[in-house]
Amino acid sequence: MMRLTPMSNLMAKPSFLPPFMFGLLFVTFGVILSAKYSSITVDQSALLALKSHITHDPHNFLTTNWSTSTSFCSWIGVTCGSKHYRVTALNLSSMDLTGTISSQLGNLSFLAWLDIHQNSFLGSLPIELTNLRRMKYLDFGNNSFNGEIPLWFGCFSKLQTLSLYLNNFIGVIPSTLGNLSKLERLSLGGNQITGRIPNSLFKCKELKFLALFNNSLEGSIPTETENLTLLKTLGLVINHFKGKIPLVIGNLTSLLVLYLGNNTLTGEIPLVIGNLTSLQSLYLSYNKLTGKIPLVIRNLTSLQYLSLSNNKLTGEIPLVIGNLASLQMLYLFNNRLTGEIPLVIENLTSLRELYLDNNKLTGEIPSVIGNLISLTDINLGLNYFTGEIPLVIGNLTSLRVLDLYNNKLTGEIPLVIGNLTSLRVLDLSNNKLTGIISCFFYSPFCY
Repeated sequence: MMRLTPMSNLMAKPSFLPPFMFGLLFVTFGVILSAKYSSITVDQSALLALKSHITHDPHNFLTTNWSTSTSFCSWIGVTCGSKHYRVTALNLSSMDLTGTISSQLGNLSFLAWLDIHQNSFLGSLPIELTNLRRMKYLDFGNNSFNGEIPLWFGCFSKLQTLSLYLNNFIGVIPSTLGNLSKLERLSLGGNQITGRIPNSLFKCKELKFLALFNNSLEGSIPTETENLTLLKTLGLVINHFKGKIPLVIGNLTSLLVLYLGNNTLTGEIPLVIGNLTSLQSLYLSYNKLTGKIPLVIRNLTSLQYLSLSNNKLTGEIPLVIGNLASLQMLYLFNNRLTGEIPLVIENLTSLRELYLDNNKLTGEIPSVIGNLISLTDINLGLNYFTGEIPLVIGNLTSLRVLDLYNNKLTGEIPLVIGNLTSLRVLDLSNNKLTGIISCFFYSPFCY
């Protein structure tokens, strides 16, 4: 006859299950703990491997601080996450370090921020960096890296900033950069990059900063640029771009900085430039632009820097220049501008530098120039100005440069120039002036 054991008895009896579960938990915890410390050891080893690749540490930042006697999370330049104690950020910028990048750096699997700009790192970038899939910020700028820009940069799907400026990279811009859909900032300036801007790059619609200056890029400025509607800075200076400034540039209404100078751009300054009402800096110098300064610049009331020098611009300086009340620097030198300096220039009360030299300007130097007391530099040389140097020039006590050479100025050199105690460059040559320059103040011109 079968006896049934009461449930209460079963509950009271010791069971094999709890000890088994405790054992399992203990083993699992041990594995997790072992894995955690193993990962931490990997991070420390990766950092020490980088340290071993440093051949010059003049300030002893790493030599004395990166020591196994302290936690690597406390080392200079190292940031760890509070949860896993893994390296999440590494900032070794501006430490004057020399060396190469260790392949073991790719073992820092939690790394999202890597900044080593302004050092002397050299060589090529190890492919093991592709393991850093959390990477959002990479700044290798102002070093001595060489070789081609790696295709594998395109694998960093979370990347928001990529800075490789001022290195020795060669070859073309890899089309794989078009895979970086979250990229907001791309800086490749100051290298030896050739070829054209790849069309794939314009798929990076989150771009706000694009700097490709001082390379050997060629072709026309792509019309696909209009896709980058969030762009605030576009820097293409010192390349070999040719053709006209594309009209689609007028669609980039978020632009604050537009630098297209030092290329071989032709044609007129497009009227759509007037759409860029947020623009603060416009640099189109050292091209082959023709035509007149467009009246639509009246719309650019936030402009602080305007440089149209070294082109083939004709016509007069437009009266609408007086609308640019925020302007601090005005460079129109080396063109074919005619007419007089407009009196509305007196509205430019923030103006610090005025360069109108080597044009065909005529008339007298307007006395309203004496109201521009922020001026530090004036260059009106190589024109056809007549009359006397206005006495109000003595109001400009911050003036460091005064170039009025090669004009048709007459009369005596005004004694008020003696008020210009900050003056370091003075050139009044090749005029019809008389008198002497007073030497009762400190000046490099008084011997």
